Amino acid sequence: MPDTRQISPEFVISPPPVASLPVAGSDKVFPVNRVFCIGRNYAAHAVEMGHDPDREPPFFFFKSPGNLTSDGTFAYPPMSEDVHHEIELIVALKQGGRDIPQETALDHVWGYGIGLDMTRRDLQGEAKKMGRPWEVGKSFEQSGPCGPLSPASEIGHPTEGEITLDINNERRQSGDLNQMIWKIPEMIAILSQYFDLQPGDLIMTGTPAGVGAVKKGDVMTGSIAGLGELSVRVI
Repeated sequence: MPDTRQISPEFVISPPPVASLPVAGSDKVFPVNRVFCIGRNYAAHAVEMGHDPDREPPFFFFKSPGNLTSDGTFAYPPMSEDVHHEIELIVALKQGGRDIPQETALDHVWGYGIGLDMTRRDLQGEAKKMGRPWEVGKSFEQSGPCGPLSPASEIGHPTEGEITLDINNERRQSGDLNQMIWKIPEMIAILSQYFDLQPGDLIMTGTPAGVGAVKKGDVMTGSIAGLGELSVRVI
């Protein structure tokens, strides 16, 4: 079908729509600017991936805002035969800044949600061996299935509570938010030393142990205490 949107005079092509996530209990949506992801932020997951769980300096990678979906499905991607699930707490920022102190970092948070960092593990592994970026394994279409965001003004700022993922009603991942090596205020403060954080930025805060492969037809059910459930079917 041809694109019938009107093109504003300052654009040479029609701009893409603004990426967004739904808001729990509302018909409004949260606009997404960037998606920061922290790697190996749960000690047990670091160990299962073959790394030292000690508190080494954190590292971050990106997903694209357009990688996020909220329709309850995940399309198995091409060029991979080993796609893994990673359940994560999402932090949504309402304001940005530079060199944000840990003590005031939570003042920048609008709310929280449940997300999946789907990973083409085979392609990520090849990139690691060759010293190349991970984006081919992490930042692909529909690689970020998400649930609705809940405002911190209603649920507070979660620091502990169970985080789990089931595949076809079988428990695969299980942990507690208090097991995060780098806590939410620390992540915000550290990111703000390297980037000018902005309203609409998201932070995916890492995954507990138990990551593994999915196949077409699987139903992934993620849960985080205080945020409900996220159900996603692999198609």
